[in-house]
Amino acid sequence: MLQSSENSYNQKAGSPVPNPNAYNPVKTVTAPVDQATIGRTLVIKGEISGSEALYIDGRIEGKITMPDSRVTIGRNGKVDASIQAKEVVVMGKVNGNIECSDRVDIRAEGSVSGDISTVRISVEDGASLKGGIQVRNEGKQNSQQKPAEAPKALAATASA
Repeated sequence: MLQSSENSYNQKAGSPVPNPNAYNPVKTVTAPVDQATIGRTLVIKGEISGSEALYIDGRIEGKITMPDSRVTIGRNGKVDASIQAKEVVVMGKVNGNIECSDRVDIRAEGSVSGDISTVRISVEDGASLKGGIQVRNEGKQNSQQKPAEAPKALAATASA
């Protein structure tokens, strides 16, 4: 009986039977990630601080302080400011120092002119970076593990 109803549906609609599992409703069980967005046409001069993620596609001049959050500079974003955050992703242009407690990620189209202080850093091919880089240890627990890993990293760098 199930097959006959599917066949009649196909004949009436003239299209294949849709997969009942293909529909993916919006999940409302989990809370959405809090993220503020600075749009393409916005220009902000001053100090920005907060505790939610920040996506910048406009222009910022001043200081950005988000110690527990991610700051993302979009492809159209231009930041003339010092940035202090947990994580920074650069796809646009940054003129200023960056201080991260976790990771800096400079994408291929990104440009940074300033000093960077972080625990981890990633710079893709094609990215522009002008300034000093300081890579710090995460803490006492991880610094005890680092000496065992350091020679492997140096050997891999030397052979490349």
